[in-house]
Amino acid sequence: MTAVRTSSTRPSLGLARRALVALTLGAGMTLTSVVATAPAASAAPAASAAVTAPSHAAKVALNTALAQQGKPYAWGGSGPNSFDCSGLTSFAYKSAGISLPRTSKAQAGVGAPVARNALQPGDLVFFYSPVSHVGIYIGGGKMVHAPTSGSVVKTVSVDAMGHFAGARRPA
Repeated sequence: MTAVRTSSTRPSLGLARRALVALTLGAGMTLTSVVATAPAASAAPAASAAVTAPSHAAKVALNTALAQQGKPYAWGGSGPNSFDCSGLTSFAYKSAGISLPRTSKAQAGVGAPVARNALQPGDLVFFYSPVSHVGIYIGGGKMVHAPTSGSVVKTVSVDAMGHFAGARRPA
């Protein structure tokens, strides 16, 4: 006899909420419950979401990326229902009125270069050589990204990614 699972395959909302709140508090950020409760169904987060960022565009892009957490990775995905890494960053910055190239390699040439010790929320962080992965820096050593097939948009430590190739500030 085969068991039928009737509940969602997503982790419990309470667990996800606690993990995100712990992550954001550890990063020294303040998020409203709009971002901290669950992945948003819309392309942009509510205007009341609060993220510390150096510019309005970086704040909008970062809030948009964070609102996509839990959405599935899909190679070539550019939203709003699924993303690959550069699709997520393009989608997030487009919501802030900034157009980014479609690939992580091309995005690595946009904006001003940023030293790792000078990262600010909203900066694009790149990995591997040649560049083949990108995320958006949140603060506190964390980033939001669309990692790989079989995974979802999530936050992780920048150090967990492996070879850090550089960072750029598009806004």
